[in-house]
Amino acid sequence: MRAHDGLVATTDRPSALHALRSLLFYLALILITCIWALPSFTLGLFLPLKVRNFFIMGIYCRLVMWAAKWIAGLRWQVEGSENIPQDGRGYVLLSKHQSTWETFFLPLILAPHVQVVKKELLYLPVFGWALNLIHPIFIDRSKKANALKQVVQQGGERLRAGIHVLVFPEGTRVSPGKRKAFSKGGAMLASKNTAPVIAVAHNSGEYWPNHHWVKRPGTIRVVISPVIENEGQSTAALNQQVEDWINDQVDRISQQPFSGEYVDTESSGKRF
Repeated sequence: MRAHDGLVATTDRPSALHALRSLLFYLALILITCIWALPSFTLGLFLPLKVRNFFIMGIYCRLVMWAAKWIAGLRWQVEGSENIPQDGRGYVLLSKHQSTWETFFLPLILAPHVQVVKKELLYLPVFGWALNLIHPIFIDRSKKANALKQVVQQGGERLRAGIHVLVFPEGTRVSPGKRKAFSKGGAMLASKNTAPVIAVAHNSGEYWPNHHWVKRPGTIRVVISPVIENEGQSTAALNQQVEDWINDQVDRISQQPFSGEYVDTESSGKRF
């Protein structure tokens, strides 16, 4: 067993208490989703896009993170909070992707933002409908050339409106200790629109496993990069700079070291 900063190592097997707390959290998640659905679909329709983004996504995610913290024991620590944009510009947010946790957490600290998401999420009952109200960028990952055009064009519109665009360059959730080569879509979005970039590293998958529903109580570490201005930098160079920075930070904050394994699959497996 390895320990890191006094936290419980992820090699510990989840206990019955962890399972009970996780079950209670999912019951709370269902309750929050059902309660928040009605005001989201009614009042949200009449709000300006930025306000709607906070009303639908910001408040909902705060409620979910409150439940995750006090029921499942998932806390967080943010390093680099002074780098969070406050100037009203739209930023391209390029984040590590290990679990569903970060999709709930990032709207708390980097708002307003929309995500580049696979079109299949649009068809999820309640969640997909609410997601559609905040105008994310839905892409068909089976048609990569067309998807890239959608990201650059629609993402540019959001950025010019002062809305951040969140991209997971790995394209899928990657388990701790593994890596996946970053796609260039997010870097191209930034380059084509001369938009500044914020990179985000974290170790959420060590506490919110990708392939198991039981959560491990502990403190998830999040690192926010300084602003990366990309004028005069090629898409490939920008993408490599972000990939190197995120991988270095994940290695620094994680309990589980990089195994040397790169993931090639496009599937993220089960979603918990």
